[in-house]
Amino acid sequence: MSSDRYVPALGFERLTRLYDPVLRLTTRETTFRRRLLDQAQLRPGDSVLDLGCGTGTLAVAATEREPRLEMVGIDGDPAMLQRARAKAAAAGAHVDFDEGLSDALPYAESSFDAVLSSLFFHHVTRAVKERTAREIARVLRPGGTLHVLDWGRPRDPLTRARFLGVQLFDGFETTRDTVTGALPQILAGAGLADVREHGRLQAAFGVLNFWSARRS
Repeated sequence: MSSDRYVPALGFERLTRLYDPVLRLTTRETTFRRRLLDQAQLRPGDSVLDLGCGTGTLAVAATEREPRLEMVGIDGDPAMLQRARAKAAAAGAHVDFDEGLSDALPYAESSFDAVLSSLFFHHVTRAVKERTAREIARVLRPGGTLHVLDWGRPRDPLTRARFLGVQLFDGFETTRDTVTGALPQILAGAGLADVREHGRLQAAFGVLNFWSARRS
């Protein structure tokens, strides 16, 4: 999901229909989604952006937990958004889904109280990560928070070996920053404050990390 071209969820458009079952099988999705929403502590009336929302699972779960959110999901893949809208309709969830790119968000400055991002950053290059982080800082309101779940830096040989499966599928260039643990520095470099790690979760292909940051 970059200014060059969005990234299909599993790398190839023909695999989009498999996205939800693959995620459930390989990432402990129910657990990470619950923990990320616990971390975000969204409040009634908050305006929230789910960045790289995919099929809308996180956005729908957020509104089920707190129905009075002003929830927006954005993704560059129209096929994923079609599934997201159908999922929200089936759940009776009010979510506005927009087609757009992470490094050129179609929202005014200070539009959101919180931004959520799950399993997005490892899909894009360093330059797109940096532009995306600056866009997040721009659309957050002062004091607004970012909450990220993504693959974390492998800290032992076994975890590093398992993460090779992600790299082979998603590409070595886009996942290089994951291996080096660069995402917190990228977020701080975009002007976001209080970048913190909130824990780790073992998954099939490595370890998932939870981070937060804040717009000053």
